[in-house]
Amino acid sequence: MSFRILTLNNISVRGLERLPRDRYEVASGLADPDAVLVRSADMHSMTLPPSVKAVGRAGAGTNNVPVAQLTKRGIPVFNAPGANANAVKELVIAGLFLAARNVVQGWEFVRGVEGDDHALEEAIERGKKRFVGYELPGRTLGVVGLGAIGVEVANAAHALGMSVLGYDPQITVQRAWQLSSGVEQALSIDDLFSRADLVTLHVPLVDATRALVNAARIRLMKPGSALLNFSRAGIVAEADVLAALDAGHLSAYVCDFPTNANRHHPKVVALPHLGASTGEAEENCAVMVADTLRDFLENGNVRHSVNFPESVMPRLQGTHRVAIANANVPNMVGQISTALAEARLNIADLLNKSRGEIAYTIIDTDAPLPAPVFDRIRAIDGVLSARMV
Repeated sequence: MSFRILTLNNISVRGLERLPRDRYEVASGLADPDAVLVRSADMHSMTLPPSVKAVGRAGAGTNNVPVAQLTKRGIPVFNAPGANANAVKELVIAGLFLAARNVVQGWEFVRGVEGDDHALEEAIERGKKRFVGYELPGRTLGVVGLGAIGVEVANAAHALGMSVLGYDPQITVQRAWQLSSGVEQALSIDDLFSRADLVTLHVPLVDATRALVNAARIRLMKPGSALLNFSRAGIVAEADVLAALDAGHLSAYVCDFPTNANRHHPKVVALPHLGASTGEAEENCAVMVADTLRDFLENGNVRHSVNFPESVMPRLQGTHRVAIANANVPNMVGQISTALAEARLNIADLLNKSRGEIAYTIIDTDAPLPAPVFDRIRAIDGVLSARMV
């Protein structure tokens, strides 16, 4: 069986090399693709054909993908969590120094001085007092969100000699194992904001995190503290941050999201969305999402999906696989099993996982599914998608 992959952006060659040319046709402008590979293209206005079985985002965020709409069609959306973590971590650490040492403001001051070398030296000596900063060891960094990036930032800051507070009520066991034992758990997000000298944000933009940093939360922060946002613009109520900067309550705001309101502010360093902009990160993301997309198309396994449950089942030699996405309601597996039993098909292995309103079932049978049996399963009320793998 061969597969057709539609690309909406330029995808790293290293990632595309993971899709063998004898089985995969990969190009932009393909009709009736089996899957879509995307980086930054906005898919919300696209009409995807019925042939699409999966969408792979070569990055972590999926704001440009209509996840809820695809979920209703039984289409998994894959991303590449952690593949760009080191790139973002490095920029966040740079941001800590930018905030603490007034590097950008000092650089702009030097560029604005006129005169010969003697005049330049005198002006710099007179003016450098305006840019006195502070050192990071001994300061407290608050890390909101302890996913792949947040954990790396917390560990790196601790290695720099900072005291680190972390807060994430949904931290996974895997991330907890990766976190340095020197990172302290904050009692609450407000506890973190009230105790930190610098706060960095590493959470997705969802309804619960929109304007997470607002006037009320900023008032909890120490006078002269700094805020870093390399996550999503909407997590911060920008007008409240700018007001706090003007009032002197915040000393710096370093972010990856320039706007006309923030880009000329003397206490703001706004970078052009550079967090994951390294060649290595683009390659890592493309490789990860290509691998997970291929495993899904060829084996029905689900890894690193933002809307489907993690579902991985080894294939047994001589068996035939069917993969089914359905509404997470009672008796779905029972109805599917009944259809197989009445066709006298033996189940060699079965995996059923659920996540929120959706469930996913992988079944290996000893014999191929006849078309009428497969059609009967697809017709069960609540089945969103089904395919023989």
